[in-house]
Amino acid sequence: MTPRIAVMGAGLIGKRHAMHVAASSDADLACVIDPSPTGQAVAAEYGAPWVRSLDEAVAGPRPDGVIVATPNQMHMQNGLDCIAAGLPALIEKPLCDSVADAERLVEAAEAAGVPLLTGHHRRHNPLMQKARELIQDGSIGTPVVANAMFWLCKPDDYFNVAWRREKGAGPVFLNLIHDVDNLRYLLGDVTAVTARESNALRGNAVEETAVILLEFASGLLATVSVCDATVAPWSWEMTTGENPAYPQTDEHCYLIGGTHGSLALPSLTLRTARGERSWYSPFDVQRARVSDEDPLARQVSQFARVIAGREPPLVSGREGLETLRVIQAVKQSAESGARIAL
Repeated sequence: MTPRIAVMGAGLIGKRHAMHVAASSDADLACVIDPSPTGQAVAAEYGAPWVRSLDEAVAGPRPDGVIVATPNQMHMQNGLDCIAAGLPALIEKPLCDSVADAERLVEAAEAAGVPLLTGHHRRHNPLMQKARELIQDGSIGTPVVANAMFWLCKPDDYFNVAWRREKGAGPVFLNLIHDVDNLRYLLGDVTAVTARESNALRGNAVEETAVILLEFASGLLATVSVCDATVAPWSWEMTTGENPAYPQTDEHCYLIGGTHGSLALPSLTLRTARGERSWYSPFDVQRARVSDEDPLARQVSQFARVIAGREPPLVSGREGLETLRVIQAVKQSAESGARIAL
């Protein structure tokens, strides 16, 4: 049987999830769970029942799983409710708004044996999966260094919404979490973090710029810089074309260097030495090709397979927790000036 997936929360990302579930050949949209008129409108748009709560959803034709796209501070309780009902849950990133809440949620899911997934959808992008394949098959040798950039300009009116000027709403928590998860997927576990932040331009309670050093278990070192106040194209948003809302540029946002080559993303440009490994040697340059598929749609299909028991989650709740630990360490390091070991 085709799994029936409910979408909880009908905001911008919840509506996108509802659209992808409704369009999927691997899942059916069971219902939209949201007490607001917006929830009713989204349900009507995609031809699904509208319910106001999870209790109401399970009282009717029961869904087989739930995508939770509610505000961050509601993720833990919404997730716990799904687990108590025995429903596999895919929870939008961040898994929770604190590490303590995320630990409680992951432990509850593991104790109950209920699948818990985190919505770090970029891992489902074919270009990410190809990059991981190239790194793991030794195409660049042993990875030793990486650089990631999130540089773009959020318009002034973005900050007319009060919560976007308040603590916890800066680009480290809202945007960098994606890049950290991508780097963890490609390069392994992070063991220590050193970070500095600045809000010198706008003067809001949140940072607009951060520079971070990540230390990995393998010994690899990565630098990550984040700024939402510069007119610049070096970000996942501006380079991949993943979201049509942003103009796409022919630039890179990640560079990964290994002992025998280097890889640039998102173009998947692989450079190796022609002959001896030396700064005198010219490069052989190859560019891998991948299919152009929407990672949110691929995430829905994978969730359906998890619900059916056909495969484990690509991004488990525990993986979401570990990425959240890195983000918390970034904030702690920036506040204290200290290196934070994980």
